[in-house]
Amino acid sequence: MQEAHHYYLNKEEPNKSCLLALRSIILNQDENISETQKYGMPCFCYKNKMFCYLWTDKKTDQPYMLMVEGKHLDFPELEEGARTRMKIFSVNPNLDLPIKTIEQILKKALDLYRTGLIKIKG
Repeated sequence: MQEAHHYYLNKEEPNKSCLLALRSIILNQDENISETQKYGMPCFCYKNKMFCYLWTDKKTDQPYMLMVEGKHLDFPELEEGARTRMKIFSVNPNLDLPIKTIEQILKKALDLYRTGLIKIKG
């Protein structure tokens, strides 16, 4: 957990505040969500199954949420790019967060695990 906090603290504003706000929104969606760090970025798990990452785009430096099972999520705001499984939700750190949209995406993503469409071991 300490490593994950280190990730946020090393960011410049407004990205730091934006990523911390996204982190809070994600963690508040379900009591079964935990935070860890994978591949150097904050990773959020539902019952120990990875479902979401936070990162910043290397070209634009804009924060985004990476939805692990994005192929199952049908939102126009999600970008597939060259990915086959994952999709991203880009966020402009200079604007108010679209909290309702973010929560809708997270709920749909979590429902994939809650309903058993995405299997959870154990």
